[in-house]
Amino acid sequence: MKFIIDNIGLLGLTLVSGCALIWPTLQRRGEKVSTLQATQLINRGKTAILDVRDATEFAIAHLKDAINIPLSDLSQRMSELEKYKSKTIVVICQSGVRSAKATTQLKKAGFNEVYSLDGGLESWHSQGLPTTK
Repeated sequence: MKFIIDNIGLLGLTLVSGCALIWPTLQRRGEKVSTLQATQLINRGKTAILDVRDATEFAIAHLKDAINIPLSDLSQRMSELEKYKSKTIVVICQSGVRSAKATTQLKKAGFNEVYSLDGGLESWHSQGLPTTK
């Protein structure tokens, strides 16, 4: 007990830093799919691919038939995606961070089957999967 009282500051700091490390894992930012799961969804034919990277990033490389709407424009251009509401949407960005945010926005807008590609286009490239320019 004396140890706890003498080191209460250190114990508090340890608890706070542990919580700070665990917090991002506990936050849920939409459903994620692996490259294998995304490929399976795309091959079913009822999937739209939404790329939320900037136009310059999109021009370098993107998935075939991907729709490019930058994350910064997504809320204003949501109406362009209305025709895909009944389809599954796989959202892609460079590393998976922006696509997770876009997934949350789409879910709030009433899209039911929306998934973020875990690891983004970097993960897609690391698996040797094809892209177009």
